[in-house]
Amino acid sequence: MFDFIKSVIIGIVEGLTEFLPVSSTGHIIIAESFMNIPGGSLWTKAFTDMFDYVIQLGAIMAVIQLYFHKLNPLSPTKTPEERQNTWSLWFKVIVGVLPAAVAGLLLNDYMDAHWMKPWVVATTLIAYGILFIILERQNAKAVRGPWLTDVNKITYRMAISIGIIQVLSIIPGTSRSGSTILGAIFLGASRVVAAEFSFFLSIPVMIGVSILKVGKYVLKGGTFTVGQGFILAVGFIVSWLVALFAIKFMLNYIKKNDFQAFGWYRIVVGILVLVLGAFGVLHMG
Repeated sequence: MFDFIKSVIIGIVEGLTEFLPVSSTGHIIIAESFMNIPGGSLWTKAFTDMFDYVIQLGAIMAVIQLYFHKLNPLSPTKTPEERQNTWSLWFKVIVGVLPAAVAGLLLNDYMDAHWMKPWVVATTLIAYGILFIILERQNAKAVRGPWLTDVNKITYRMAISIGIIQVLSIIPGTSRSGSTILGAIFLGASRVVAAEFSFFLSIPVMIGVSILKVGKYVLKGGTFTVGQGFILAVGFIVSWLVALFAIKFMLNYIKKNDFQAFGWYRIVVGILVLVLGAFGVLHMG
């Protein structure tokens, strides 16, 4: 029963944080540290590493569900022009994914072995929190608003630029959505466009990462017990359902507010992690 509760908690954490610019991986690392994961017969190190990424695919299912029509180039209700725009958007998403895909394949194992640590998360939470605040304050002083207010108008050059910035999210605590949103805003996109394109980039990224993680787990001799299969399914479903709420909240919030609140949140959480680590409450290794 306790393993079930752990799975639910991690699923909630993932669903809430995947699409907010606060780092889902960072929050999962912190939550698991409090719950002594990995540990026990079910939460082995290999299974936990795979679990943490597969439940992110659950959150991605929420994007597919909410944006299915917009992302479906074969929809019979779309005009030929709308279908062409949808195909074009997908091509731009693929272009934007390529830098992170290459970097991920090259650096994934190294990051898992050396950088999946609470102290790394704390540092990047604080650093990117400061960047969010600085960027939003600069935007507030700008005479002109963002020039890009339609996600379909993103250029290939802008897509690849955002993709290069997304590579930074390989570092735990950076936040994939945070890095892509920051990059898109810096390049002139509105907050809504930046958020939506970040959502769309997450689909091929997390599908690819999940396949990679499950494949690596199986190839190394990993098997699923009934208990592990159950808690994996629970985490997947919970993250999906919670992410539906989180995406809607995010879009409604940024229509009226900037990202400074998320910046301050990151700073506070990062400092809290460092303090808890200093007092031995949180294992920082």
